[in-house]
Amino acid sequence: MKLDGILPDGYVFPLVLRICAMFSRFDIGVQIHRDIIVCGVEWNLQVNHSLIDMYSKCGDIQSAARVFDAMQENDLLSWNLIISGYVSNELLDLAVETFGRMSMEGCQPDIVTLNTVMDAYCRMGKCDEARKIFVLIKEPSIISWTTLTSGYSRIGNHGSALNIFREMINRREVCPDLDCLSSVLSSCQLIGDLRSAQEIHAHGIKTGSSFSFHRSSGPALLTLYAKCGRIRDARHVFELMDRTDVVAWNSMIHGFAELGMKDSALEYFKEMLTIGIKINETTLSIVLPVCDLKYGKQIHAYISRSSLWDGVTSIWNALIYMYSKCGCIGNALSVFSHLDHKDIVSWNTIIGGLGMHGLGQDALHLLEKLSLSGIQPNALTFTSVLSACSHSGLVDEGLDIFHRMVEEFGLNPRMEHFTCVVDLLTRAGRLEDAIDFIGKMCVKPNKHIWGSVLTAALAHQKVSVGVLASENLVELEPENPGHYVTLSNLYTKAGRISDALAVRKLMETKGLVKGSGCSWVVEGN
Repeated sequence: MKLDGILPDGYVFPLVLRICAMFSRFDIGVQIHRDIIVCGVEWNLQVNHSLIDMYSKCGDIQSAARVFDAMQENDLLSWNLIISGYVSNELLDLAVETFGRMSMEGCQPDIVTLNTVMDAYCRMGKCDEARKIFVLIKEPSIISWTTLTSGYSRIGNHGSALNIFREMINRREVCPDLDCLSSVLSSCQLIGDLRSAQEIHAHGIKTGSSFSFHRSSGPALLTLYAKCGRIRDARHVFELMDRTDVVAWNSMIHGFAELGMKDSALEYFKEMLTIGIKINETTLSIVLPVCDLKYGKQIHAYISRSSLWDGVTSIWNALIYMYSKCGCIGNALSVFSHLDHKDIVSWNTIIGGLGMHGLGQDALHLLEKLSLSGIQPNALTFTSVLSACSHSGLVDEGLDIFHRMVEEFGLNPRMEHFTCVVDLLTRAGRLEDAIDFIGKMCVKPNKHIWGSVLTAALAHQKVSVGVLASENLVELEPENPGHYVTLSNLYTKAGRISDALAVRKLMETKGLVKGSGCSWVVEGN
């Protein structure tokens, strides 16, 4: 067109700029901007809109802002484009600030503006602020609802995400689309809300294409069903998903692995290979932990033959775990030592493996090497080391590690750390020290802690400590008849007959009568 001497006008330039934005051709877009100036149409409103859009989508938000600021008058579309540009380029504070400017300059936002600002707040993790914007929308669109639900889901506030979804359904103003359903299903999966997932599944089937729904939401739905032990439902969802999609297979294998159904997990993995589904790093990371030694070695040989997996640390971490679990700690150490790119999971896995085999001193040695490697130990590292000390009888070393975790590494102890220390002390028969430690805990002891104390008390015939542990277990799990029976027996041993009778009476009142046992003899052949 230019070669023929015909100058583009305010209609042609926007079309060409839209193509530049679509294909991220920034270089051509800049040249067209020069032509726009030469042709004297930089004042054209549609041209300016297209320039802001092109620069924003090509990642040059500064140039987009210059075009916006140079406009003689900013209309609603130009405000929407620059705010959207800030959001898409992750300049979220500027997006919110520009929205404030827009209101001050007297331009009324529309639903597009408000949806974009909501998205900015949600990406910043300020979902309550986004909700205030949502209230301003007279008739929220499906984009409005989805932005808010996915925002809450992203920050882990899954209860709010599901409540907003239910509010949308109850209003019956819009129909949830696949993005909205996928978002809330992810929340259901993460909190194990089976009932809500089933409701959303029903909505998904009603939305239109069952194939599209199960392709986008199937993995989350399948994982949740498997997590809740609904294998039949999980298989049904799997059959409706795209059978060539590796994500579907990974989700099914992961579901079986979570339930401890290793044979089924391996069957699906073998079927993947048979029908030619291309496996990925997730597949191998999921399947290796459930392998026995023989099959695990076969997979090790498979990944060693290809350089494709050399830098994929997650696979080698899974291999370390597999060898540790199967009793081959030497093989696990060999894989670990040959691993070029060790992450914190690598260190935690091998330290945990050493602890599993009672090699506490070796675990302590690796902790020191980790500290010198430049990688910061995390909470799981210390859980693994404390567990290793417990299984190796390294009481003083374990207590020292616990104090170092707090004082040297600045980590706040979690319940699992307290549990490990109590287990460490009770295994060594230091029950008084364990009780003293429990008394200084900053959180209320759980059933695992009191369970360790009770087991040690019974083993060392410390009746008074056993009574204390049993009383706390009864308080923590008042519907467990076993705790009452143990407490009653300990009261009897301590000569507290009236207390023992009172416990038996309480069991009868609560309807927690322990089932009677039976035995039989078979005569003849």
